[in-house]
Amino acid sequence: MNTNQTLEKLAQVLEQRKTADASESYVASLYEAGIDKILDKIHEEANETIDAAKSEDKQQLVHEVADLWFHCMVLMSYKGISHKQVLNELNERFGMSGLVEKAQRKSVNK
Repeated sequence: MNTNQTLEKLAQVLEQRKTADASESYVASLYEAGIDKILDKIHEEANETIDAAKSEDKQQLVHEVADLWFHCMVLMSYKGISHKQVLNELNERFGMSGLVEKAQRKSVNK
């Protein structure tokens, strides 16, 4: 399975979990608990990613980043945002300086 297929399959599973029994599915239990619980998990996983990045254990960092990505995908699914939208956003940034992209965001958000 290639990376795009992995994201696609995960997105499908996350959508299916929206109708699953929360007592039988971790993701369904997050959906049932709501946005604050999902955000708490992202916060927790971000902190664990930071801690892993400070260590010498690269595999632990990979593990924690995977957890963080997973929980971000849960959030996106909960909010009705597709991983394709995020990939499209990233694709649009190719060939653009990060400094230019940040400046454009600031001018749009004013």
